[in-house]
Amino acid sequence: MIEYVYSCINPVEAAKQDCQAPAFPLPRGIGAAGRPRDRLLEAGPTALSDQELLSILLNARVSGKNSGILEEELLNKLEQEPAIPSVKDLSVIAGLGESKAFAIVAMLEFGRRKWGVAGTRIKNPQDIFNTIRHYADRRQERFICLSLNGAHEILAVRVVTIGLVNRTIIHPREVFADPLLDRASAVCVAHNHPSGQVQPSQEDDEITKRLKSAADILGIQLVDHIIFSNSQYYSYLIAGKI
Repeated sequence: MIEYVYSCINPVEAAKQDCQAPAFPLPRGIGAAGRPRDRLLEAGPTALSDQELLSILLNARVSGKNSGILEEELLNKLEQEPAIPSVKDLSVIAGLGESKAFAIVAMLEFGRRKWGVAGTRIKNPQDIFNTIRHYADRRQERFICLSLNGAHEILAVRVVTIGLVNRTIIHPREVFADPLLDRASAVCVAHNHPSGQVQPSQEDDEITKRLKSAADILGIQLVDHIIFSNSQYYSYLIAGKI
């Protein structure tokens, strides 16, 4: 059942008019005292249903269409898609509009990059590159560490340090501090080269040797060290240097 907020606010006007037509609907099961935004502030995002979260994201009245229906149609569409849908796919939903479709697709992709990689299994260097390649456009070097479990499934992905334009300073204790808390069995490390060149420097080789030595002492496998740009990467594993 969908509850409504009525447009006849003035009691005098309410007596003169028929107030059965709703001004706009609230998501199913949400009354005036429990709107999604209020519940989000009070209880956090995990307390909200999928439809309530979408109602906050859309935050729009749709001419000629019940917003609750729009949210339900969007939710059904997202559940049917095996991957993040395209703007074109979402734009076919009547009342959604291209602008909202852009925002939703961008939000889904950003969320996937930041929090949706947990559980992904790393089978080869390409998997590492696919996971962190969105950092390639940064103007400063990012040194990134992937914590893995015994099955080489991702537990967490973290930026360990942010360096200068063409170099970053890294110490083993900074790299392994969080993987130890994660109870990680293995790690992959990577950093971008803003220049676009992926060949390792002498400093890169020295850092990799230090990390490998530290990993051996800690009993954590250093799976690979990737140097990457937008379109290519260098793998220490493939090069036979790990």
